[in-house]
Amino acid sequence: MKKLAVIVIIALLVYSGLSYHFILMDTRIKILKKTELALEDTFVDARGAKKFTAFLNPALAKAGIKDLFTGEGVTVGK
Repeated sequence: MKKLAVIVIIALLVYSGLSYHFILMDTRIKILKKTELALEDTFVDARGAKKFTAFLNPALAKAGIKDLFTGEGVTVGK
């Protein structure tokens, strides 16, 4: 039973890594749904001047990173 629980937890973590961008901002973490399943750009550092490079990333632009900077999206506070 323990093995099944561990497998389910690992499967959920992998699926969330495939489905969401976790973007580290200056004061919070924003979560953005990916447009396609991929492990690329799962964790993105967008603190300070790195925000501008996040805008240039095609996968993040397609997912709607511009909307996150205007206040939309899910926010997880510290």
